[in-house]
Amino acid sequence: MSQNQPIQPNPNGTANLDRPDPEVVVSSKRRQFTVADKLRILDEIDRCEPGQIGAILRREGLYSSHLSKWRRQRAQGQLRGRSTSQRGRQAEPQAAELAALRRENERLQAELAQARLLIEVQKKLCQLFGLPTQPEDGSN
Repeated sequence: MSQNQPIQPNPNGTANLDRPDPEVVVSSKRRQFTVADKLRILDEIDRCEPGQIGAILRREGLYSSHLSKWRRQRAQGQLRGRSTSQRGRQAEPQAAELAALRRENERLQAELAQARLLIEVQKKLCQLFGLPTQPEDGSN
């Protein structure tokens, strides 16, 4: 029995240690605002008079820190056109190019190994048939 669960008494007055507490604790969920909601609220606040901002904040259940953060995001262009923001680490722009170069390098290494194998086979065939071979330094 965990420490958080109170002991429930039986109808006869004795404690029941086997039965868990039936009380369900509702956990609060963090609110998430879409880009459209943020822009709508910011536009409404930009159009209103200074005394009306508090009423809008109370109606929407917001804090003034939300407004300052959203205004900063709007100024930086982060609220433009996307309905959901991608979370997590952003991909580096050079990572795709680096991956492509590594794949090309592996492909070229494989081709080089195959070409070397073919050259060795040609040399052995020339020796087998007694044909002259070119010098290894590449001069004629």
